[in-house]
Amino acid sequence: MRRPLIAPSLLAADFTRLGEEITALEALGVDWLHCDIMDGVFVPNLSFGLPVLEAIRQVTTLPLDVHLMIIHPERYLEAFAQAGADVLTFHWEATPHADRLVQEIHRLGKKAGIALNPATPVEVLQDILPEVDLVCVMSVNPGFGGQRFIPYVAAKVQRLAELRARCRAHALIEVDGGITSETAAWVPQADVLVAGQGLVRAADRAQALQALRLPPSTPA
Repeated sequence: MRRPLIAPSLLAADFTRLGEEITALEALGVDWLHCDIMDGVFVPNLSFGLPVLEAIRQVTTLPLDVHLMIIHPERYLEAFAQAGADVLTFHWEATPHADRLVQEIHRLGKKAGIALNPATPVEVLQDILPEVDLVCVMSVNPGFGGQRFIPYVAAKVQRLAELRARCRAHALIEVDGGITSETAAWVPQADVLVAGQGLVRAADRAQALQALRLPPSTPA
């Protein structure tokens, strides 16, 4: 079975000792760190911004997967790139100028990602998919951690994999929201799994990480 990259969501970490949490996750052997940036406008919650991302960059060499859940993402691409992002993902629903943003992210020397809310069909990406490095499929409504995986998203991920093959694109498929060893098995096409409660808050992180990398071949 293909091994997906595992990107723990730092939103689920203990922020009173964030540096220690990052060091522990890196020692555990995770692949990326997923950083959720929320503005309280595009999504109904606030998280952290540039100073915290800069601090995260100083304590890890892991790739930083920065998920911009914000309006007007074009205003902040350069700042987040300078703060240490390796992948910059903006929401399709947050801008009418997706191509322009992808080009700008590449100009900044970063990987460009587009995120889709659960109800946004993957077909909107048909023309731009070959230009994108990553597609983040939200399997919960963005804004809060700890939500349950929305079942219909599994079929959506399958359609995205088929669209990628038809377009001869190479974008990584990332699934974000409600990821556990059980729900990971529903999206075997995923190249990257974002896990918050299912990994960062797990009683045994090593066991949870192993289960995510080798989920059951058939959903329960």
